[in-house]
Amino acid sequence: MEFITDLISENNKLPVKTIHNLKKLLSYQNVKKKHVLTKAGETPTEFYILKEGVVRSYFLDKKGREVIQSLNVGGNSFGAFSSLVLDRPSRMYYDCLTDCEFYVGDFKAFKKLTKKDINISLLYTKVLEYSFIKKEKRIYELSMLDATDRYLKIRKDLPNIEKQIPQYQIASFLNITPVQLSRIRKDLLMKRVRK
Repeated sequence: MEFITDLISENNKLPVKTIHNLKKLLSYQNVKKKHVLTKAGETPTEFYILKEGVVRSYFLDKKGREVIQSLNVGGNSFGAFSSLVLDRPSRMYYDCLTDCEFYVGDFKAFKKLTKKDINISLLYTKVLEYSFIKKEKRIYELSMLDATDRYLKIRKDLPNIEKQIPQYQIASFLNITPVQLSRIRKDLLMKRVRK
């Protein structure tokens, strides 16, 4: 649980008792690639803090194709937050694209703790703010950046992602086809060779 202490303390000066109370809510899990955390139609009860690995959230479009909404990597907290907050079934699937290590917390117990401990409440506010900013950034990038710029951005933000997950999943996250991604990669390689 040293990872949790380090992660929380990175940007927050929390009292030892607060960290202790938060740690009591969490349990460690180590799971294999393809492990499903949440299915669409299920009402989730847990949130996650990822230590190692890559977890995606995705939905199925009308044709049954997977559309990746988010990629979560080590150090991120995630979960079907709108479903957790509203206590409703998730519209998204969450699964592990690699072997993963994470901490699992009961959301309702966490919410109760926010009412008893102002420091946990402030931490929750920071997590929600971060999640909102992340979603807004994603919407902006999908709306304003062309496919090449989105690809360059993911390579910058997640430098090892191409070694961790298949190209077709990266293409889905970028909202392009695998063929388009292949062309983009080829064009960028050709530009580098010409320099």
